[in-house]
Amino acid sequence: MTDIATGNISAADGRRLSQSEDKRDILHFLTCGSVDDGKSTLIGRLLYDSKTIFEDQMSALEAVSRKHGTTGEDIDLALLLDGLQAEQEQGITIDVAYRFFATDKRKFVVADTPGHEQYTRNMATGASNCDLAVILIDARKGVLTQTRRHSFINSLLGVRHVVLAINKMDLVDYSQATFDGILSDYQALAESFDFDSIMAIPISARFGDNVVVQSNNMAWYQGPSLMSYLETIDVAKADRALPFRFPVQWVNRPNLNFRGFSGTVASGHARVGDELVVAKSGKTSRIKSIVTMDGDLEELEAGQAVTLTLEDEIDISRGDMLSASKQRPCVTDQISAHLIWMDNARLLVGRPYLVKMGTQQVQATVTALKHKLDVNDFSSRTAGKALEMNEIGLCNLSFAEPLAMDAYEENRNTGSFILIDRFSNQTVAAGLVRFGLRRADNIHWQSVDVDKFARSKALGQRPRLLWFTGLSGSGKSTIANLVEKLLHQEGKHTYLLDGDNVRHGLNRDLGFTDIDRVENIRRVGEVSKLMVDAGLIVLSAFISPYRAERQLAREMLEEGEFVEIFVDTPLEICEARDVKGLYAKARSGAIKNFTGIDAPYEAPLDPDIHLKTDEISAEEAAAKIVAYLMETAG
Repeated sequence: MTDIATGNISAADGRRLSQSEDKRDILHFLTCGSVDDGKSTLIGRLLYDSKTIFEDQMSALEAVSRKHGTTGEDIDLALLLDGLQAEQEQGITIDVAYRFFATDKRKFVVADTPGHEQYTRNMATGASNCDLAVILIDARKGVLTQTRRHSFINSLLGVRHVVLAINKMDLVDYSQATFDGILSDYQALAESFDFDSIMAIPISARFGDNVVVQSNNMAWYQGPSLMSYLETIDVAKADRALPFRFPVQWVNRPNLNFRGFSGTVASGHARVGDELVVAKSGKTSRIKSIVTMDGDLEELEAGQAVTLTLEDEIDISRGDMLSASKQRPCVTDQISAHLIWMDNARLLVGRPYLVKMGTQQVQATVTALKHKLDVNDFSSRTAGKALEMNEIGLCNLSFAEPLAMDAYEENRNTGSFILIDRFSNQTVAAGLVRFGLRRADNIHWQSVDVDKFARSKALGQRPRLLWFTGLSGSGKSTIANLVEKLLHQEGKHTYLLDGDNVRHGLNRDLGFTDIDRVENIRRVGEVSKLMVDAGLIVLSAFISPYRAERQLAREMLEEGEFVEIFVDTPLEICEARDVKGLYAKARSGAIKNFTGIDAPYEAPLDPDIHLKTDEISAEEAAAKIVAYLMETAG
């Protein structure tokens, strides 16, 4: 399909434009509002009336307007931004469309964001890069639920300037009373938000009233046109005034005589000779030189990509953050943060993810969902155990190691992060840091003289965790019991953790929802880790249906200590055994969330031992496991 909006760009490209040689400053803004409020039409009108549409674009626009247009014989300017075929055919915006344009006074990158509630994540993505929001309101409808939702998200994401574009004034006879009524309603709504400025402008995007030039149809309005206001509003960022933050992207060492640290200044400014500190280690040094392709600089500031050399040889690697020595960031492994969930698969408390914060990336776990925020009624806080797509929640997160950061409201560049699914590598959430949790500051690992090595040497064995996974009825507990008997006969020290037995005590408070299953395995993994540390050979027999949790258990231990054993039994054989009658109850609906029936089982992709129990007996399977342990005992 031909992309008629040939000036469409990505968000990253838009940011790079701000670093071009053109000295005009750049304004990043987004349009948002309810469905059919005219967001795409407004941007199309801005481009059309400012004469920034090329001839080939106009020709393509005319052709597409005849096919998909909604304005009769007139050109449908909204189609300039609706780049997806689904958008053009439905007349709605789905994805975020970025467009660059410029006037003599300023450059602009505008994000056209979707209005539908199911695309809240897309709207949040657009807002995260913007300095100003143009919130459209249909003059016939007034302030709607979507208006409240988008205002809340803009406020949450740190957008501090709002233009209230009351559109389709032509359909209410350019009524001042209608405009004043909507403005009054919105001002009452906006009292709950932290906006620095709100400018209300009555417009007709279709006919151009007050978009680029003043309208002759609304003599009662004496304010600026939208374009005039966008050209002159001062949204000068305080990034330069913020504390200096320099995330290290790359250690640049082309030869033995040069060692520099490359990256982009996230905030603040610094000069040659200034003292910097490595946030996580606390090591300090001074800037020796600021290196760029165009020569060395004496000073650098937010947005510049440079290589720094330091006066001292200190340990710095990718992911470290250099900061002003007297204005250090927070360094912590636990935070409170707002999460905007973006994935079809819901957030599960206790499940491991990856967190990417600037150039830092480590394993992360959401340890608690404190409450969910109703994006349609921002004052509402509801309890919950999971976040669905497009939901926003206040969460506690724990990281595998401390990270350097600032609170989002203090520094958007170093206070934001994303969560990544460890298996699909997809971004599942955007996060905004509220503050670091200090609860663990006074908790330290206690040094002991008798360690795992000493215990295992005294027992004369290599400690292991044998993790049996498979469907209910596959034979996990039966095989694990036989393995323990064989090991006991060999004089080995063992302990068997069985799924049913554990739920009588340690995990008696957990049910069988996917959230409780995740927590069940997390607890078992922690207990197994302690037993392995005691020098034991631990046998854990659990369905453990999710790969992520099995991987988490593996990563708790040292390499080679975790042995994943896939007890692979076809579902029909498991059902035929059905010793406990569970499958029959699940089939009848008496048991919900039963693995293999109405809950998924994610089979191991590369188990250490694969037992096909429809081909071998339980005794043969047990002997195979013991043989594996003997072969790898060294």
